[in-house]
Amino acid sequence: MLFEDTYKTIENKSEGTYKDRGSKFIAFAYPVNTEDEAKKILADVRKEYHDACHHCYAYQIGYDKSIWRANDDGEPSGTAGKPIFNQIKSKDLTNIFIVVVRYFGGTLLGVPGLINAYKSATIEALNNSKIITKTVNEIYEVNYDYPVMNDVMKILKDKGLDIISTDFSLKCNVIFKVRKNESSSVYESLKKLSSLEIKYLRTE
Repeated sequence: MLFEDTYKTIENKSEGTYKDRGSKFIAFAYPVNTEDEAKKILADVRKEYHDACHHCYAYQIGYDKSIWRANDDGEPSGTAGKPIFNQIKSKDLTNIFIVVVRYFGGTLLGVPGLINAYKSATIEALNNSKIITKTVNEIYEVNYDYPVMNDVMKILKDKGLDIISTDFSLKCNVIFKVRKNESSSVYESLKKLSSLEIKYLRTE
């Protein structure tokens, strides 16, 4: 059985708003690739909406959804970060960061009210986003001598691979991207060539 080599994320930043008894909840959803990106966005949102009472958030990162976090930012435990995160999971999304900014309206909403508010604002933001499917790709680097240049380029072209960078100075160096489920056949094809070194760099 082949590895599931696709994942769903959002294409661009989106926004959603929910109001309840004077309180206003503004949700912002962003596509991200790293935790550092999420942290920078959170810092920017906190700066821009410095007069808000809470900046609650959740994120899920990695094609394998291995990195995630949910934060209530002072709201009662489980009433903010978790409802945001549950919506990310329900849509099976990753590489996404959602922050919900709350302006308090003077009336306490209670635990069910808060859960509903953070959930509803998040749903609104996701409904306003474009969900896209991306492939999981492996990045490889090949180094080889000039005599096998045509053979290497033929394999890369025939397989329709995305070349990230090339350097044809002393030796030939190419960094390319291949869809995970096709990586083994590409690797085996290249390994058959003489005087060629192939190195796996990363998966993204």
